[in-house]
Amino acid sequence: MAYKIVYRGGVGEIVEKKSRFIATVQPVHSEEEALEFINSLKKKYWNATHNCSAFVVGEHQELQRCSDDGEPQGTAGRPMLDVLLGADIHDAAAVVTRYFGGTLLGTGGLVRAYSKAVQAGLEGSEVIEKVKGSRLTIGTDYNGLGKLQYLLGQRGIPVVDSAYSEVVKTEVLVQEEKVAELLEAVTEATNGKAVFEEEKGLFFAFVGREPVVF
Repeated sequence: MAYKIVYRGGVGEIVEKKSRFIATVQPVHSEEEALEFINSLKKKYWNATHNCSAFVVGEHQELQRCSDDGEPQGTAGRPMLDVLLGADIHDAAAVVTRYFGGTLLGTGGLVRAYSKAVQAGLEGSEVIEKVKGSRLTIGTDYNGLGKLQYLLGQRGIPVVDSAYSEVVKTEVLVQEEKVAELLEAVTEATNGKAVFEEEKGLFFAFVGREPVVF
């Protein structure tokens, strides 16, 4: 299982017929957190024409909410939410602040503007893929180390940490569906001498080359 989250929020801005649309995106993990974020943006941009919002929370995007904040129904909040869902984003909220520029955009124009604004907000954010899996600590003797490193390299699994003593302990983060095959391959390559410790059911991601465990 893998899905995308906003790791670091950001801001994007577009201008349509002199109206400014400022999109602010932030990670959230509950409805309360999302509402707090939305209210903070309403206070920050208290003099704006509209502060429309959308958020999605949950492993299966089970909590979804949106608001047009005075724009014609269905022209702001829903298109914003559709952008988050279309990008397969989880646990994130977006607020699009509009400063009216004097020219009406029409229904289609509003839908396009709010959608483009959220896309700009996501582009200004850091979006990463969060993966369900295990933290494996593999203990091998020095003869088995080269074989282990080869197997990990072959599968594109980076080493998170290594400890060298009488045996070498190598720590890796592995996607749930790849764990069984890796254990079997390492056991075979080391003639059953490798020792495993497994922490199951966690989520992890790599930010650049740095591992992050959730």
